[in-house]
Amino acid sequence: MTAEMIPYMALGVFSVFVASLSQTLLKWEAGRAHRDLLHEYVNPGVIGGYALLALSMLLTMFAYKKLPLSMTPAFECFSYIFVTIFGVTVFHERVTKKKLAALGLIVAGILVFTL
Repeated sequence: MTAEMIPYMALGVFSVFVASLSQTLLKWEAGRAHRDLLHEYVNPGVIGGYALLALSMLLTMFAYKKLPLSMTPAFECFSYIFVTIFGVTVFHERVTKKKLAALGLIVAGILVFTL
């Protein structure tokens, strides 16, 4: 890895963060009651969630201008971390020792595979 790649790696991690925000927003909207079917799918939360997803894809494409595609699994391990953090903070989900161990194994496996 060269020094030129570091900003693009940071952009890739940020892209995964934005995608995790998108997932959280869409899950939030899915759990809310809506007055009818149209408003269930056409509302600011859903539109914002998909806009964040599109932004994430654009950021990812820009990051891969200077990064090899083999870095993809390394970025994806951050999604597990971000989604877990958002689940705990936004949805008050419980993280058990088994879940933490599984998260650690997933991240370790991805890092070993990537490095």
